[in-house]
Amino acid sequence: MEFDKNKNYSIAEAIELCQKLKKTKFDPSIEAHFRLGIDPKKGDQQVRSAVSLPHGTGKTVKIAAFVSPEKEKAVKEAGADLVGGDDLIEEIKKTEKTDFQIAIADMEMMKNLAKIAKILGTRGLMPSPKNETVTNNPAKAVEELKKGKISFKNDDTGNVHSIIGKASFEAIKLVENLNTLIEAIKKAKPTSSKGVYIKSLTINSTMGPGIKISL
Repeated sequence: MEFDKNKNYSIAEAIELCQKLKKTKFDPSIEAHFRLGIDPKKGDQQVRSAVSLPHGTGKTVKIAAFVSPEKEKAVKEAGADLVGGDDLIEEIKKTEKTDFQIAIADMEMMKNLAKIAKILGTRGLMPSPKNETVTNNPAKAVEELKKGKISFKNDDTGNVHSIIGKASFEAIKLVENLNTLIEAIKKAKPTSSKGVYIKSLTINSTMGPGIKISL
């Protein structure tokens, strides 16, 4: 199948092309880019949620868990990389180091996170109930994230970008992951958003060309 940058492909064809056109020696990620018909300046039109991809992303995420002492053992066993309460908060406040990609917190720790809200917020790491990173069951949240649960939110231009797996995945697994993500994006549609919601969807491998998908 020849690649035509102006053509819209089916999901299966786009995945096949993506795998064929990869340009890197390493195993690249496959990314999906949604252009949404929302007004990102409006607070009630933000798209933000979380979804468990059936086959994971192929990436291991580093998770920090801010929990009360009685929950520390359970979150460590679930696979959290950094675990603590006020001690961890103080350490981040002092060093401003955030060597993790996702932060989760149990409900009672949220008020204490105010001390480092600015550090976490500017790096997009602040736990939020919207993407299920503030929870009464942090151990379950850690387990799901380690298995391939991802969070997504729109950027300032109304686009959503997300990884759906690695180029080395079987094509059918990438198709299933992408379909799961599409459904989650549709479900997260703000009620105040009018007109066409998903304007376009493009996928690509790291450094590979963008391939348009017909929806």
